[in-house]
Amino acid sequence: MYLAVIAAGIFAGFVNTLAGGGSLLTLPLLMFLGLPANIANGTNRIGVFIQSLVSSVSFRRQNIYTVRESLWMSAPSIVGALLGALIAVKINERVMELLIAGLLVFMFFVILYKPEKWLRDQAQSAIMQRRWWVPVLFFIIGIYGGFIQAGVGFFLLAALVLGTGMGLTRANAHKSLIVAVMTAISLVVFVFSNQIYYLYGIILAVGQGAGAWLGSKVAVSWGPKVVRVILLVCIMVSAIELTGLYDLVAGWF
Repeated sequence: MYLAVIAAGIFAGFVNTLAGGGSLLTLPLLMFLGLPANIANGTNRIGVFIQSLVSSVSFRRQNIYTVRESLWMSAPSIVGALLGALIAVKINERVMELLIAGLLVFMFFVILYKPEKWLRDQAQSAIMQRRWWVPVLFFIIGIYGGFIQAGVGFFLLAALVLGTGMGLTRANAHKSLIVAVMTAISLVVFVFSNQIYYLYGIILAVGQGAGAWLGSKVAVSWGPKVVRVILLVCIMVSAIELTGLYDLVAGWF
């Protein structure tokens, strides 16, 4: 069982580093192992934090981004993540899942039909400073990440590529550090709320750390064209899972 958890962690860490949506695998896995949904949500943050930390260090060693710039962009997300972890948002879970799925489908077509925005490798600094709505967008994404986490990587990549104008490889590097900082903030809340099962969390983190290291190497060596394809696949799989189409089709068989 522990080997299976580690294997799931490797896969989740890999896809989270390249795209996102790994928590849509790890959260159901933790609940399958017997954890209540709230405990699974908190426990999952350990692996997410480790994978994000590992990938951000790996990207930095490959000179893909600067920590100062990434931390500056993290500021609104940190505030949002804290609010997302502290505030109990009263919304129907199914409605939220369908809303996220709809946004993912929309994002899929944006990526598909605007390839030039995702395939460049050069960052366009200072663009974020000229667009007042970009920090607001990061703040909203931070709330979502602090509250749910699953799929936050997709939205961060979209904000970084379309909002700040940077290439996909560099955006993945910044995303990793932003998620690490966001998760660290929300993780503290879950720790003090006693909503973490440390054994599963640490085992999962071992796999996710290994997957994140591999994913960071692949992101740089394969380039944005291949990563864009992986991103499209991950988005559609996540959207199908959230809409319940997979369960519907599986039920026919």
